[in-house]
Amino acid sequence: MYELRLYVAGQTVKSLNAFANLIKICETHLAGKYRIEVIDLLKNPQLAAGDQILAIPTLVRKLPKPIKKIIGDMSNTLRVLVGLDIRPGG
Repeated sequence: MYELRLYVAGQTVKSLNAFANLIKICETHLAGKYRIEVIDLLKNPQLAAGDQILAIPTLVRKLPKPIKKIIGDMSNTLRVLVGLDIRPGG
């Protein structure tokens, strides 16, 4: 099970694109094996310190360990897959 946390700042185009791209990647490569928690740093800025978030949007893979981070809008599917240690195509 992949436990993912997406840090965003409000409902910006970049934030919405990152979420949409992430959903598409997860549904294609991790169907039924993932959970995404979206954290809006405009509403909860104190949560950025826990995962040492310096830029947004940032995706943090909490599980499986080790923790991994990907910064950006998740539009580069291969980069996201490599960053999450997922083999393309399953």
